[in-house]
Amino acid sequence: MLGHFGLVVGLALLIILALRGVNIVVAVLLSILVIGVTNQMGMAEVFLQHFPFGPSGAFSFAGNFFLLFLCGALFGRFMATSQAAGSIALAFIRRLGANRALWVAMLVCALLTYGGVVVFVVIFTMYPLGITLMREANIPRRIYAAAIALGAGTFTMTALPGTPSIHNVIAARELGTDLFAGGWLGVIAALIMAVGGMWYLQRQWQRSLASGEGYQATPQDQEMQKLAAQSGAVPPIGKALIPIAVVLAIIVVPRIMLLFGAEPAGSAWLGFYLAQPVLWASFALILGSLACIGLFPSLRQNFNRTLGQGADDAVLPLINTAAVIGFGGVVIQTTGFHQFAAWLLALDMPALLSVFVSANLISGVTASASGGLQIFMSSLAPAYLEAGVEPELLHRIANLAAGGLDSLPHSGAVIALFTLMGLTHQEAYKDIFVVSVVVPLLAGLVVIGLAVMWPF
Repeated sequence: MLGHFGLVVGLALLIILALRGVNIVVAVLLSILVIGVTNQMGMAEVFLQHFPFGPSGAFSFAGNFFLLFLCGALFGRFMATSQAAGSIALAFIRRLGANRALWVAMLVCALLTYGGVVVFVVIFTMYPLGITLMREANIPRRIYAAAIALGAGTFTMTALPGTPSIHNVIAARELGTDLFAGGWLGVIAALIMAVGGMWYLQRQWQRSLASGEGYQATPQDQEMQKLAAQSGAVPPIGKALIPIAVVLAIIVVPRIMLLFGAEPAGSAWLGFYLAQPVLWASFALILGSLACIGLFPSLRQNFNRTLGQGADDAVLPLINTAAVIGFGGVVIQTTGFHQFAAWLLALDMPALLSVFVSANLISGVTASASGGLQIFMSSLAPAYLEAGVEPELLHRIANLAAGGLDSLPHSGAVIALFTLMGLTHQEAYKDIFVVSVVVPLLAGLVVIGLAVMWPF
């Protein structure tokens, strides 16, 4: 009984500390201390075994995915420093106009994240550009923040097939699938998320205008706007899109070859593509980075500095994600978690719905889609495979589920977005909750229904 109480208190402590802005690594260490003591676990086991090196340990995860985080961060930094990301954003603005500013924010974020640019870099890129959009279209800051969250942290993260996102790669690595697994379900879910989320945001924008709520400048806006790309200082849009096209082509071409009957056994690199999703996605991002270096002279002029900044960009997200996963690595060693897992598996519901519920709850506990997905894959996925769930279907449904409750108030990405834009949870979390929790949950349930009615 005390152990169960300790699990609840440990999770509550993690949420409270995260909401108060305490460093997530410190919050995790304090939380697992509570869990370890109340579950009568040895401190050496907790801090020197389960947290760092267990099956879902922080360092185990960091070691497996360090290269992918590094390559993604470098590519994102190169796209930002060369102003290629800014060029793409400005092209959307010119094409759609400031009156469609929410669509601009969502589509640019979606394109950048689908192409491999890490979420934190996308947020930093879109906020300076968004100041002009918010001012010209009179968009409240909270609604623009939700548009960024919709484009960067929902359908490109978990739904669209082929993306080199960490979530897609985790599932492929653990299940032996490829990055396009369950593709048609992912596309349907992505459309529901994009259209449903944008319908809600447009409706909220009109309501805000009717009530007299609009854009309010902050002292930080003036400083941040200096970082925004100016139209005369950016590369042409065709040139700016080449690095993203390179990344996507490296990922898509092998899949097309397999669809047309190419045999992996007859090609060493096709076999490598299927067997090593982490390395293949990293390879695609490296080639995209090399394309940036070759195309943009301004990048070569400050190459060493940009390279260092890109490496720095990788460290904090990797450490924070690994720490949250390490928290889960301790939790899954407790009796309470095993009883919880057994209860989930015994629920009288269709297997795919059970997958959806399980992965969602674990992601909600960790407030991390990647962390929750990794824990789900290492602890519960084998049972669903034994129950007859197809690996490709498990891949996509688990990904969709991981992107549901991951955006609860203690989510690191939510906190980072609010901090950068000068928002509080009281001001802005409701809109984030709708577009990044409610809508993805509905999309997941819809595609589960489709998968049950029309198995692929």
